[in-house]
Amino acid sequence: MTFPDTVPHDSTPSDDDDAADDNSNNKPHPLHRRLKSFVKRAGRTTDGQARAFAELGPLFLIPYKPEPLDLTAAFGGRAAPTVLEIGFGMGEATAHIATVLPETNFLCCEVHEPGVGALLKRIGEQSISNIRICAHDAVDVLDHMLQPGSLAGVHVFFPDPWHKKRHNKRRLIQPEFVKKLAEHLQPGGYIHCATDWQPYAEQMLEVLSAEPLLRNTAEGYAPKPEYRPLTKFENRGIKLGHGVWDLVFRRA
Repeated sequence: MTFPDTVPHDSTPSDDDDAADDNSNNKPHPLHRRLKSFVKRAGRTTDGQARAFAELGPLFLIPYKPEPLDLTAAFGGRAAPTVLEIGFGMGEATAHIATVLPETNFLCCEVHEPGVGALLKRIGEQSISNIRICAHDAVDVLDHMLQPGSLAGVHVFFPDPWHKKRHNKRRLIQPEFVKKLAEHLQPGGYIHCATDWQPYAEQMLEVLSAEPLLRNTAEGYAPKPEYRPLTKFENRGIKLGHGVWDLVFRRA
């Protein structure tokens, strides 16, 4: 099994790269640039994760194919509301949520090989049956494998905030991508985003609020839904006085 090459999650593009973006005579309009749902990261797959790939991969990994995915068949014949999770990291929150919401199917996209292995390992250890993983860019999965109106929800937890102002354009939550997500939701379906970077939270609120297909479930930021756990990194941040912002919008 091969995965995209990875670089550190907090890596910063060079100024030369930005100059190329800004000065190219042939650059596309920002809304027409190739969307990607991930930031490439480095990491080493452990022996336990490798065993999980070998033993559980055939059961829980969904190969990317540019053709419509039969969600019921993908989950072993189980027809249930399906939530798409984009970028699950090491899978700690994903495994927890799948356990507390057993009547929901979770299709999870992540390109980070150690993270995929870690979630497969958790699936085996916790006997979780309602998760499937597509180790591919979620934008391609949305464009080619998932039908409009097919999702009960979308989770985007702690995407890379791209702290520097000149890199804000690289953030995942942008109008074009939110429109794509909204179009894939069933009526009443939801998008749940969370971030620990306030400027990104403000951008998320602005972008989600501007999408005509969506309605905010709160006056501004939402209370943390009970199903989303506090990760060890989030707990550490809270102890240091860092904030966390949840946003939950529904399709009208």
